Amino acid sequence: MRPVPNDKPFTLAGRTYQSRLLVGTGKYKDLEETRAAIEASGAEIVTVAVRRTNIGQNPGEPNLLDVISPERYTILPNTAGCFTAEDAVRTCRLARELLDGHKLVKLEVLADQKTLFPNVIETLKAAEVLIADGFDVMVYTSDDPIIARQLAEMGCIAVMPLAGLIGTGLGICNPYNLRIILEEASVPVLVDAGVGTASDATIAMELGCEAVLMNSAIAHAQNPVLMAEAMKYAIEAGRLAYLAGRMPKKLYASASSPLDGLIR
Repeated sequence: MRPVPNDKPFTLAGRTYQSRLLVGTGKYKDLEETRAAIEASGAEIVTVAVRRTNIGQNPGEPNLLDVISPERYTILPNTAGCFTAEDAVRTCRLARELLDGHKLVKLEVLADQKTLFPNVIETLKAAEVLIADGFDVMVYTSDDPIIARQLAEMGCIAVMPLAGLIGTGLGICNPYNLRIILEEASVPVLVDAGVGTASDATIAMELGCEAVLMNSAIAHAQNPVLMAEAMKYAIEAGRLAYLAGRMPKKLYASASSPLDGLIR
């Protein structure tokens, strides 16, 4: 994204990023499509489900890092598929070992297979352990403002409330809770889950989110590479609109042209 005067930088764990779009690596038809879509997105942070993707733990199998280089992208290991705090902590420690001491992780502890809704109790337990163990924790959570505040206060470097259930593409289901979270935020707030198309990403950014993370919206599009490019521009447009400040909504019309000097 081009620099804009008076815009604060997007910073995570002491590193500043130009792109405010974070993308996943699952659900593509092959590694080549994964590579092409991520490149088209302009993303600099790429999240990887350690339990589902080979990043070196399975020698002899295709390695995602062969097409998504850690020298070019910040790899964000995530704990997708974990349903207990213990599993999530174990997965993060495995990722740190595989990625030579990498500390930045995305924590998600799920409640059940049907909804993939976050298990907040287990999430809080895992976050406490990981933070004490020296990890920089970005955390997937519900859109409950109180829980978001607690996660930030305990030391998570970013909170990532869902906009809708993972993989549904329903868009921003509860913008009002997101607005409360954003008003109280002491750390970056990123929408995570629920985005279905470019307008959803734009709305999230217009609300004031620092960034948006998505996977299914791109990977499940009929043309993932083209959708990835659309998302890049949607994020930029939303951020610019947020900084510009939208006009107030009115119940009645108001003339767009001045009335002074009107021919009578």
